[in-house]
Amino acid sequence: MLVRDAMSSVVLTIGPTHTLRQAARLMSARRVGAAVVLDTDHCGIGILTERDILNSVGAGQSPDTETAGSHTTNDVVFAAPSWTLAEAAAAMSHGGFRHLIVLGDHEPVGIVSVRDIIRCWAPARREAAVLTG
Repeated sequence: MLVRDAMSSVVLTIGPTHTLRQAARLMSARRVGAAVVLDTDHCGIGILTERDILNSVGAGQSPDTETAGSHTTNDVVFAAPSWTLAEAAAAMSHGGFRHLIVLGDHEPVGIVSVRDIIRCWAPARREAAVLTG
């Protein structure tokens, strides 16, 4: 199975000046754990995750004044839609993160998460257990 089969094509895109509270509200409303941060003036494409917001709030920072740009990961590993789920899982495991931005023609076309991969693999493993059991 490929990344294109598992990824969410709902990509929440925000700017670096969004506050963490604004980002959290948008992420919650769309039920996603990560937002693509587009900064056309500086860093290009980055990612802000629920963990980034949690770490900021846990450190006592205000979600009303902290910006997405200050907490964005800009050193991003991107996936291609043609990657296998095993390749995506290996990249996540190696890098220690749970989301990959999927690029098509140099633009974000989706996000694949560990949860997406598990959803795809779990039914296949259940079916294999039934066949061999």
